[in-house]
Amino acid sequence: MELMKTEVLKINPTHPEASIIEYAAALIQQGEVVVFPTETVYGLGADAFQPVALERIFAAKGRPFSDPLIVHIAGEDALGLLTASIPERARRLAQAFWPGPLTLILPRGSRVPRLVTAGLDTVAVRMPRHPVAQALIRATGSPIAAPSANRFMHVSPTMAQHAFADLDGRVPLILDGGPSEVGVESTVLDLCSEVPRILRPGGVSLEALRSVLPEVQPPVLRTPEQVNEAEAQVAPGQMLIHYAPVIPLLLFDGGLEAMRNAMLDELRRRRSSGERVGVLIADEDVPVFEDSEAAIRTLGSANDPRQIATALFAGLRALESAGVDVILCRSFDEHGLGLAIRDRLLKAAGGKVVPCEIP
Repeated sequence: MELMKTEVLKINPTHPEASIIEYAAALIQQGEVVVFPTETVYGLGADAFQPVALERIFAAKGRPFSDPLIVHIAGEDALGLLTASIPERARRLAQAFWPGPLTLILPRGSRVPRLVTAGLDTVAVRMPRHPVAQALIRATGSPIAAPSANRFMHVSPTMAQHAFADLDGRVPLILDGGPSEVGVESTVLDLCSEVPRILRPGGVSLEALRSVLPEVQPPVLRTPEQVNEAEAQVAPGQMLIHYAPVIPLLLFDGGLEAMRNAMLDELRRRRSSGERVGVLIADEDVPVFEDSEAAIRTLGSANDPRQIATALFAGLRALESAGVDVILCRSFDEHGLGLAIRDRLLKAAGGKVVPCEIP
């Protein structure tokens, strides 16, 4: 694609300046794409009803048309523009979790371009709670289709600098609203199946969803043989490799002591062969690795999954920028937000998990 100058404008994340919002909305109305902050990660947005603008999203990211987009709305009244029907359970979930990090898979309305849905008869919709995102959607006067603002399959952006690193020259404007609060993408819940099922874990936990809909099922872990990445995906984030740094990542899984020992053994082996090693760990792990000569990036306390999630993508990008040859990462508890953290790490590692058992 032909490169352009990318403008970065700082915007107040809680009280966005009207003049900046109007400028960004005008670009979207004219068929351009704009990077904007949400509470989960930064999004790359275009008018959901302009097919030419939607094509610009795919071109900027290098994203295949088989990967659908999430449509962002500012109010429930917009659902009627996007979906053929609104199930009663969708209204219950919206009342409980919108605005917030929950995406609902609903029957596609006739106005929604096929580019948004990867040609499928379902559409993914969410209502972000970030003030900048809300203001931008309202000023645009149309729902905004937006995947994460990064190159396809790369680590998602939780700061404007991340989006700029990936998309400089590919988008006209980035709104810098500071770091994202949640740090991982929205939960995607399929309401078009007989039993509601999570397709992508995210900012709303399985436990929270079950407090409203007890029948919600967890995501199904698919094997490589079950995934055809050329086929249309029902939801974003379904690829086997996703959210991945440009360098290899190994995910260690097991009991805490066994996991730490296995990481140390692998670290020493790789360093002895001349490799530069990065480790992605919790605060509690630092004493184990501080003398290892590895590049260390901590994500916060292992007992605070919200802290881990917020720091995860920035930690991966920091180690990538540190010039290491491989990243070794520990796993975390899967309860609550931990399920989303594990999903992102599994896909960042391309499914390469090192099981750690006590001898």
